Formats: sequence, C-alpha cells, structure tokens
Amino acid sequence: MNLDFLKELGLNDKNDGTWIGNQSMSSEQYIQSHSPVDGKLIGEVSQTTEAQYQEVVKQAQDAFKVWRKIPAPKRGELVRLYGNALRKHKEALGKLVSYEMGKSLQEGWGEVQEMIDICDFAVGLSRQLYGLTMHSERSSHRMYEQWHPIGLTGIISAFNFPVAVWAWNSMIALVCGDVCIWKGSEKTPLCSVACQKILNDVIKETGYPEGISSIITGAADAGKWMTGDKRVPLISATGSTRMGKAVGQEVAARLGKTILELGGNNAIIITPSADLNVVLAGAVFGAVGTCGQRCTSTRRLIIHESIFDTVKENISNAYKQLKIGNPLDQKNHMGPLIDKDAVQNYLNSIAQVKEQGGTMIVEGGQLDGEGYESGCYVAPSIAEVSNEMAIVQHETFAPLLYLIKYSGDLENAIDIQNNVPQGLSSAIMTNNLKDAESFLSCAGSDCGIANVNIGTSGAEIGGAFGGEKETGGGRESGSDSWKAYMRRQTNTINYSDEVPLAQGIEFNL
Repeated sequence: MNLDFLKELGLNDKNDGTWIGNQSMSSEQYIQSHSPVDGKLIGEVSQTTEAQYQEVVKQAQDAFKVWRKIPAPKRGELVRLYGNALRKHKEALGKLVSYEMGKSLQEGWGEVQEMIDICDFAVGLSRQLYGLTMHSERSSHRMYEQWHPIGLTGIISAFNFPVAVWAWNSMIALVCGDVCIWKGSEKTPLCSVACQKILNDVIKETGYPEGISSIITGAADAGKWMTGDKRVPLISATGSTRMGKAVGQEVAARLGKTILELGGNNAIIITPSADLNVVLAGAVFGAVGTCGQRCTSTRRLIIHESIFDTVKENISNAYKQLKIGNPLDQKNHMGPLIDKDAVQNYLNSIAQVKEQGGTMIVEGGQLDGEGYESGCYVAPSIAEVSNEMAIVQHETFAPLLYLIKYSGDLENAIDIQNNVPQGLSSAIMTNNLKDAESFLSCAGSDCGIANVNIGTSGAEIGGAFGGEKETGGGRESGSDSWKAYMRRQTNTINYSDEVPLAQGIEFNL
C-alpha cells in the first residue's frame, strides 16, 4: 500500500506526542498505532509525562495572556489560514484518517472537509461575537452584556472522528480568544500529531504565541490531568457515557465547565406514508457508515406494522449488496472496526440479542481470509427485537441494527423512541405533514437532533451538535455554541452625577 501521505504530513516511524506549537517533547514510553485496515504498524507516538503536561499548561497560560488581547477578527485570520492549509493537505489527511481509524476514504475526506467548513464558520463568527444591550430602570444608566474568553480549553476526543471533533472545538475556541490543549484518542495518535503539525506552520507564519495550541498524548491518565486541573476552566469531552460521567463529576467537583458529547442510541421512525426509497438510503448508511462507529449511527428502526415486512425485506436485501474491505478502496462501503476488542464487543452483543429473545434477520460476524488479516473486519447484522430488551437499551458501537414494530398512531412510536437513556439523534420518515410536525414538537422527539426524511447520521456544522439525557447535554459546532467557550459579563454604566440604587432603594448619608 502506498503510504506517501505519511511523508506529506511529516509523520515518521517515531513521533513526539507532546507539542506546544512547534516545540515538541518526547519520552521513554510510546504508543504504537496499528492500522485496523491491514494490522500493520503505522508509527509510534511518545506519551506525555506529567512534567511535560505541566509545561504545556504553563505555556498555554502565558499564551492566553497575549491571545485574549488580539482582536477577534485577527484571531479569525489565523483560523482562515489554517483552513487553507487543510485544503492543501485534504487528500493526505483524509487518507491518514481512513488508514488509522478504518472509515471509508470518502468519509475520511469528508471529515477533513468538516474541518475546513468549521474554519470558514469560525472566520465569520470572529466578527459576530455579539452581546446584548438592555434598558436600565435608572435614568442616565446604560446596561449591556459582553463576552470574554474563558481561558484554557481542554479537548478530549474519540477515535471515531479523530480530527473533526477537535476542529469543531478548537477553531471556535481560538476565535473566542481561548487557547487549546488537545488529548486525542490513543487509538489514533498520528491524526492528532498531523493536525498539530499543519497548524504549527500557520502559527509560525503569523507570529502568534505557540502555546495557543498544544497536544498531549496518552491514555486515561493524561485526560485526568486536565479534568482535575482548575487552571483549565472548560473541558470538552467526546466519548462513552461511562467516560462522560467520570469527566463530569471530576470537573464539577472543582466547579469547572463541561461540554459532553457522549453515547447515542439513535432511532428512525418509519410511518406508513414514508417513501421507502428514502428510507432505504437513510437507514442503511446510518447503520453501516463508519462500520456503525458514529455516535449518530442508526441503532433502531421503529417501523409501523403495516409496512414492517416490506421494510425488513428491503433492508435485508440491501445488506447483501454491501462491499466490505480496505476502506481506501472506494468501491467498498464498509471498512473495519477500530480494533479486535471492538470486534469482540460486537460478537458479545449478537450473543446477548439471541439470549434475550431477539431474532437475527441478518447475522453478521467476524470476517477472515484474504483482505481481512487484521482481524478487525465484520459483516453487519440486523435483528428483530423488543425495545425493552436490556441489550437494546445500551449502545453497541458496531453495525448492529434493531428492527422494532409499532402499531397504532405516531405517539406509540415516539414513546418507543424516547424510552432509552440516550438522546442524541433521531429521525422520522414520513410524507404526512402532521406526523412530521408532531415529531418535531415539544411532545415529540426528546433528542438534541431531530430530522425529517433524512437519517440520524451526517450533521452539518452550521447547527449546534449535541444531545440530551445520557448523551451529556453539551453543544458543539454551529449556531450559538460559541457561548460555551466564553464567559458572560453584565455591565452597567452610570453617566449621571448621582448614584441611584436599583429597585428604588434609598440609602441617604
């Protein structure tokens, strides 16, 4: 396999895993990155020591004192240049994402495009960090609110989107005047190093302090250093609900702030009026895209009994046409799971479905033979189940799709959809206007994302991304998500010669 993209991105057999701008530090301990595509060692990345972490924070604090005073539009100029640099390296970085993580090459390039798009969004945002003005109850007084940078932003990202989620956070944080410390997934460490190296060239070109962007590399300990560090007022963490609960408790104990993007158990409701061609496209990509390893992957199809058998047959036939193999080969629909542990978790879930009374419609499993030597490839599965089954209440991060039958009106389907602990993404397939609006109403979907006639997966950067319940409640990316990276300040100015008190209180001396 041609791996020239590694050279273009400045990656070597051994790479430093601690960076403060262009300054890098190595250590005696290294993380090996093996590709799930072919099982080969791609490279090694040094783990950050606690002493190195302390140096990262110190230089980030120093950089923040300078960066916060730079006018926001000028901060946006740095982000604009980074977006241009990503355009230059899109092909190479997309290939790295695909090879190190295992998602299809089209999805790898798409993830880098998300980075470019959020850069463009952040550049415009840098001129729109608006506050409000309010009328004071006191004469000759003016009230308004403004937003200031919050400080150091700690970003913890997951393997499934090894570059885009960092960009969602960091590009917005940078134009807000924050500085960023990123701990990427230890399963995709080369992606983190590559992103930092591209940004380093831009930082050097603009002459801004190197500490505005740093990366650390390691397992859970490295994340704990940040979550317990009161010098890092905001932690944005993406991962499992279990991880998010631990992060949330740790940060809350020091009264810090969090943006938590956690698990999803996403459903599509399919009503009798649905266009079944739309259903097929949205459901299949949602279920098998990224080999079912998106937080927005479709886990459940809630199908009206009148069309249940038809939808089941259509989906099952579509699965027979899926091509599974090397994700850098664009004819393949699915690549591998991230590692062998993920494969075992998938197989365990299939076994639990059977034990709990589910019926396998399409039973996948681990693939072997030529092209599957890494041991990370699986065929996707479909099971007919009840929503109350214990396994269905949990998220299996793999291509395991549940079919659930509903009868009666839409309210029954919405009750089934909402009756899980998670609340990230949801969708309805319908050509009935009343059903669509009911699904989007306050009595409809309880998820942070609710779509009509598109699947659960594939959110655009212009909208705020996030969910409710055990999904964490945070919001990233578009809309007014920028406010999470800043602190609000209310200001009152008295331009009279007196000091009147609010609420008409008199205090005469």
